[in-house]
Amino acid sequence: MKIGVFSTKSYDRVFLAAANKDHGHEFVFFEVRITPETVSLAKGFPAICIFVNDQLDASMLDTIAQHGTRLVALRCAGFNNVDLAAAKRYGVTVVRVPAYSPHSVAEHTVGLLLTLNRKIHRAFARVREGNFALDGLLGFDIHGQSVGIIGTGRIGAEVAKIMYGFGCHLLAHDIRRNPECEKIGVRYTSLSELYAQSDIITLHCPLTPDTYHLIDYRALDQMKPGVVLINTSRGALIDTQAVIKGLKSEKIGYLGLDVYEEEADLFFEDLSDKVIQDDVFARLLTFPNVVITGHQAFFTKNALQKIAETTVGNITEFERDGVCKNEVRVEKVTG
Repeated sequence: MKIGVFSTKSYDRVFLAAANKDHGHEFVFFEVRITPETVSLAKGFPAICIFVNDQLDASMLDTIAQHGTRLVALRCAGFNNVDLAAAKRYGVTVVRVPAYSPHSVAEHTVGLLLTLNRKIHRAFARVREGNFALDGLLGFDIHGQSVGIIGTGRIGAEVAKIMYGFGCHLLAHDIRRNPECEKIGVRYTSLSELYAQSDIITLHCPLTPDTYHLIDYRALDQMKPGVVLINTSRGALIDTQAVIKGLKSEKIGYLGLDVYEEEADLFFEDLSDKVIQDDVFARLLTFPNVVITGHQAFFTKNALQKIAETTVGNITEFERDGVCKNEVRVEKVTG
């Protein structure tokens, strides 16, 4: 099958080519994101492959369907960037990578926590300048802290296991309980109790209409003063303006982000010689207790290999059978 691959970097080419050795698909790589301005590039491809910041709304799905595309292969787990109802209406099948390496994201989550708490980023810069003073670098023991995990799928469960190893008290909220989490003593509770009881809150739920701006002014009001907030899931789970207010009032003591709700024009690109035009993002960068990474949590060789293998397998399965076990169905939006 001939596949147009959008938002590609050099590492995408390497891992997809390796995964495709025994499948024989033809990949055509485009560095650009698929947008209303670039959607014409999809013409003539029975399948296209997209990433997290490629948006396919109803109009664009109509266009690619008219141009002959019948499969959209997401090389990620999230699917909030595709209008699934429109895809179904236009006869376009959407498949995804439901699991690649939950360890990669879970470990990055804890890395952000440790960096923020022990000010590793600030200490690194100081030492390189010959400053070995410890003033301003005071942290706290993570052992014994209450950790609230919102979303206990594969990634959230891995975070729970790591934090259990730290000796933390574990709270969780999810529409489905994970027996693996309950086995290690995770206590499921309401969001309001999780907010009120947690010293550290980490987000691992999908972005749906129900979870959009889950962390807003009202949620922050219920949290402990000085709470640690980590988001390695989807940027729009957080109302950024509310979080900035929380940082200014010191309601939020530490903020770690690997995602940002307006990241599409920022992340995955080298903008080091440009002026960032996003004033909200620029404001976040001014806080000394904020650490931001550019959607890096998934970025391990293990994860990239699994993503490529599953993506290629999904395409082969659809080409052979007309269906795929990793299809994203419209009912999952509200599930």
